[in-house]
Amino acid sequence: MIISVDDHLIEPADLFEDRLPEKYKDLAPKVVETDSGHQVWRYGGATYPCAGLDVGAGLPKEQWTLDPVRFEEMRPGCYDIESRIGDMDRAGIWAALCFPGMLASQAGVAFGRTRDQDLGLALVRAWNDWHVDVWAGTYPERMIALQLPWLPDPEIAAKEIRANASRGFKAVVFPEFPTRLRLPSIHSRHWDPFFAACEETGTVVCLHTGASSWAPVPSPDTPVEAITTLIPASAMFACADWLWSGVALRFPKLRVLIVEGGVGWLPMLAERADYALDHPVAGEPSWEGGLKPSEVLRRNFFFGTLDDSALSSVRLAVGMERVLLEAGYPRAESTWPDTQRAVARNLGSLPPADIARVSYGNAARLFGHPLPSRAWLRQEQL
Repeated sequence: MIISVDDHLIEPADLFEDRLPEKYKDLAPKVVETDSGHQVWRYGGATYPCAGLDVGAGLPKEQWTLDPVRFEEMRPGCYDIESRIGDMDRAGIWAALCFPGMLASQAGVAFGRTRDQDLGLALVRAWNDWHVDVWAGTYPERMIALQLPWLPDPEIAAKEIRANASRGFKAVVFPEFPTRLRLPSIHSRHWDPFFAACEETGTVVCLHTGASSWAPVPSPDTPVEAITTLIPASAMFACADWLWSGVALRFPKLRVLIVEGGVGWLPMLAERADYALDHPVAGEPSWEGGLKPSEVLRRNFFFGTLDDSALSSVRLAVGMERVLLEAGYPRAESTWPDTQRAVARNLGSLPPADIARVSYGNAARLFGHPLPSRAWLRQEQL
């Protein structure tokens, strides 16, 4: 049994139909045909295509492409909930947390930059309505509801978090590097009302590596293979930044999930963060709370793994209670439809209790998500 904490969805063309006030109907984002024969979301003068790599799950590598693809070229499970459940069943995936795809990537920042802020907020609410009513609401036991935040105003964002918690939302996506999107830093107290609402409601703050359009690219001519190699470094940078921001010290019950960055770097980060606290270079560091940085990592942070295999050192550094499984559907690097085989390959050397924790137990506890009935389990074993 598997709960994936890093899957994606592609927003269907009818997402905003009947979900906006009438006065905004003509201003809503729309799927349009381009002169090149592509289908893209268009909003505010910008276009949002979907690259073939983003929906290449199950395809051979020779069919992976960066070129935009049309809806009919995607697996229906990318945008249709009934088809998605069928694809999840095929891979033995019980439940999934799905991040935005084409239009609402970067935590819905395009909506927050709308000149008419009332329209922008209406779009965030419409996206969230669709997600909780259709995507997660059709099969609530199979989907973990993930919302977009309202980024321009943390006080309004906090009100939305509290209201959405009562509707069944368990998580919120947030930029891992807000300043890269010209938003206030997490090192300020600007976001504290938002974080307080997340702590109060148990809403998990989800950071998706790459969602802030930044990566540690060393040179202007660094090849794409090197950038792919460095994806875990982006996750490590984000984790270190959030750890030293003091957010988890001010909000000790806040839970932060970092996905699509692996976990192999965790032992080094935990050791180095404690070293930095014990060896200050510019006076005493602003660190309060009585815990070491490594202990805060083990208390407040959770991490997704897609294809890590050397996990023994991670087990010692943060414990397997903080590691959750990713399937990555429908992206090309996804383990789908062979997710069960990938779990056996990557986690097979762990004790059975740890395999259960990583595969589904940790996610079920983190999100308070129900586990399947015996009937479903029997069906998956046929």
